[in-house]
Amino acid sequence: MTNTIGDLEEADVILITGSNTSENHPVISSYIKRAVKFNGTQLIVVDPRRIKMTTFASHWLRQNLGTDVAWINGLMHVIIQEELHDKAFIDSRTKGFEELKAMVEKFTPEYVEEITGIPAQQLIDAARLYAGAKNAAIVYCMGITQHISGTDNVKSLANLAMLTGNLGNAGGGVNPLRGQNNVQGACDMGGLPNVFSGYQPVTSDAVIQKMEAAWGVTGLSNKVGLKVTEMIPKALEGELKALYIIGENPLVSDADLNHVVKGIDNLDFLVVQDIFMTETARAADVVLPSACFAEKDGTFSNTERRIQRVRKAVDSPGEARDDWWITTQIAKRMGVDMDYENAEAIMAEIAQVTPSYGGITYDRIDFEGLHWPCPTADHPGTPILHKGQFPIGRGNFHAIDFTPPAESTDEEYPLYLTTGRVIYHYHTGTMTRKSEGLNERVPENFVEISSKDAKAFGVSDGDTIEISSRRGKISAVAKVCTTAVSGTVFIPFHFAESAVNMLTSAALDPVSGIPEYKVCAVKLAAAQ
Repeated sequence: MTNTIGDLEEADVILITGSNTSENHPVISSYIKRAVKFNGTQLIVVDPRRIKMTTFASHWLRQNLGTDVAWINGLMHVIIQEELHDKAFIDSRTKGFEELKAMVEKFTPEYVEEITGIPAQQLIDAARLYAGAKNAAIVYCMGITQHISGTDNVKSLANLAMLTGNLGNAGGGVNPLRGQNNVQGACDMGGLPNVFSGYQPVTSDAVIQKMEAAWGVTGLSNKVGLKVTEMIPKALEGELKALYIIGENPLVSDADLNHVVKGIDNLDFLVVQDIFMTETARAADVVLPSACFAEKDGTFSNTERRIQRVRKAVDSPGEARDDWWITTQIAKRMGVDMDYENAEAIMAEIAQVTPSYGGITYDRIDFEGLHWPCPTADHPGTPILHKGQFPIGRGNFHAIDFTPPAESTDEEYPLYLTTGRVIYHYHTGTMTRKSEGLNERVPENFVEISSKDAKAFGVSDGDTIEISSRRGKISAVAKVCTTAVSGTVFIPFHFAESAVNMLTSAALDPVSGIPEYKVCAVKLAAAQ
């Protein structure tokens, strides 16, 4: 997030898109609801489903799946045509405006309505509201990123914020909500194929030399590694022979699961490190039991970039060990003497080699976390990014055209499917589905369908039905409800025995490599 969670209550207008906030981020949603109820904040929700947050919104724009670039460009078209853009901000802090202006010229409200299904007047009203606010915040999540145009979607939202001068200001910004605990921290620590910690590129000779000096080694590779969505195809081709998976359950969470199963089966060696015997762990040659969050010391970096202490509350069961300890023991057996006394010693090294974490120590975050960048021991942290200037100098506008999703409906597959989560379960259910109380709330998988579509397909609430795509089929219980909008069904991905990712497409964003989880074509039939 460019801004803080608490800062959302300072916004005059909040635009939420691609985020079922009340179910996926209930704590953050409470800040937004308070802002609406008590502060007079206006809420715009752009979502293909009638999610709970739409009941707090003054404007709900229901877009067709996979059309986000089109409606964002449409908002910018209206803002520029009506001269609602922040000319001073654009002139002093950005570049590429003329190219953006030329691109969005064709995205008239009427043209956008043809693509997205959003009525032209609704688009105009939302554009005027967002651009007319003194401080307007954008909040988004994986409903924006999990498309073949996910990178373009994010860039487009950044365009919209810059166009209206909503970066570097309290109550503004572009605020991605992270999908899992410490995803931000994992990325910060180099859990990506192209960077060391703090997003320092592995291709930089200067960074390589710094890391070699800090670690007392030579010959660090400057080659960019594989994205996770590149690993499975290479395993299937026989090019990737071994895989070491930590805290992830791809045999439930990855797209086009039939393809993933074949790739995993083709490995010579699979190691899984996790807290429970997941579906992926059961396929492993070696399982390494690791400690959960409450059984170890360390830090989490949350969605607002706040680095916070985590303290051990209970001992680990059996042979479970801290992840860092397991890593060091493997390294020692491979001839590299990784020797750390504890998690605090690792944090000291992180601060040494990571400029954005340079001022972070356990003492400084003992009671309250700090936001990175925090480069020095006397730096107060940075709650709001991009005040005054951008790190690269001027911010880049990106002129982006609309690209349709990889798959569309037809006579055989007449409905769109989108996937997501429910409030009572988390990710692949590794933890939550072991909780009796949560299983009572949502005991089995379901397909959310509108009453209109249910009638058209002869489906009644509570029926067990078969959902098929071009890649596979599953069975789930029909849930006829007002949340669903005609033409689109929704299925959560928590249930391994009825894994929706048997259906989803493995089409990838060309930049990030993320699969298009949020759009695929399906058909319904009575369960056999």
